Amino acid sequence: MSSTFGLFNSSIMGMSAQADALANISENIANSSTVGYKRATTHFLTVLSGFQGPDQFGGGVYTRSRYDVTGQGALTRTASSTDLAIRGNGFFVVSDGSGATFLTRAGSFVPDAEGRLVNAAGFYLKGFPPGSGSDALGDMEVVRVRNDKLYASPTTAGTLSVNLPASANVTPAATLPSTNAAGAQFSAKTSVTAYDNLGKPVVLDVYFAKTAANTWEMSVYDSSGATGGGFPYTSPAVTTTTLAFDPASGAILGGGTVNLSLPGGAAIDLDMTSATQLGAPFVVNKVNMNGNAPGAIRSIQISTDGAMSYQLDNGQVAAAYRIGLANVAAPTALSNYTGNVYAANGDSGQISVGAAGSGGLGLIASATLEASTVDLATELSTMIIAQRSYTANTQSFQVASEILQVLNNLK
Repeated sequence: MSSTFGLFNSSIMGMSAQADALANISENIANSSTVGYKRATTHFLTVLSGFQGPDQFGGGVYTRSRYDVTGQGALTRTASSTDLAIRGNGFFVVSDGSGATFLTRAGSFVPDAEGRLVNAAGFYLKGFPPGSGSDALGDMEVVRVRNDKLYASPTTAGTLSVNLPASANVTPAATLPSTNAAGAQFSAKTSVTAYDNLGKPVVLDVYFAKTAANTWEMSVYDSSGATGGGFPYTSPAVTTTTLAFDPASGAILGGGTVNLSLPGGAAIDLDMTSATQLGAPFVVNKVNMNGNAPGAIRSIQISTDGAMSYQLDNGQVAAAYRIGLANVAAPTALSNYTGNVYAANGDSGQISVGAAGSGGLGLIASATLEASTVDLATELSTMIIAQRSYTANTQSFQVASEILQVLNNLK
């Protein structure tokens, strides 16, 4: 009699297990078009005889469901730059309305009424604010695109690459540009445009004068203070520095980074490491200064490393957020929640955040969405197998019922 009840138990567990498998298959089919969805798989585990008690006979089976969170779905191009996909490992960091943190691969983000980037499931994209050098999860904030304001940012860094003629004459000390004298002399001059704290352009006049063999003086003035188009300026030099060059190669040896404080603006680090002193005329090879004049957002650009910027209506580019990617030690152990989001737990390990393309993290693809990893042909084939297994277990149950009926009639 006990073995008969064991047959009942085995068939019931088998039907339950196949019902779980059919439920996962149904979920997969329903989400075959869901952005970022990861296919659910059913894993069957053996239950030995006596597992449920010393008087229980007959083994069985139970199931565990897992989501293929590390699987890469096909990438599809879209027309929106805020549609994001990850090519490789990692997750976007998002939060719900209560501020709880989750991970997702569903990157169909659009600005809501408050400018916050939210995906179709209602989760808000998080990133690092402009100028942040942090990679700490706690320093991330909801990415917000404000179309109701102007954006301006001060210049904090730039690059100036020039060639200074090796054959230039030495300028007497009494007439160097740093003296700001009416008769100041120089071998070369150029101008660069920087932006103060309010986004106002400030033109800087940069003078070069040779002071000795392989040694130059560089003086920078605010052009608004020029009298008659040149010296003397109404204000002293913004900065004066010495540049030294290798006599053999002409490469710069000293003074590669020039520090200056812009009037009404921020401190600027000017990279001069590409400057040379060669047997050629003075030439400006490259000028690049960050910062921008006030402008409204015309479009959003997101690079593969997660750097987000605004293309403004004045033709300039303003730096915005930095979208970091997250990962855990055991992604397949993440807890799954409605909306294609995952939460870290003790089995998955804690969330770590880094720049896209670094530390094993993938790259971000803008104007791209990651498709579901579900293959309908595979799901339909699996469904047929599960249906047959379910039917076979019902037949086992029927046989057990007939055996029990016979045994009862023998009493």
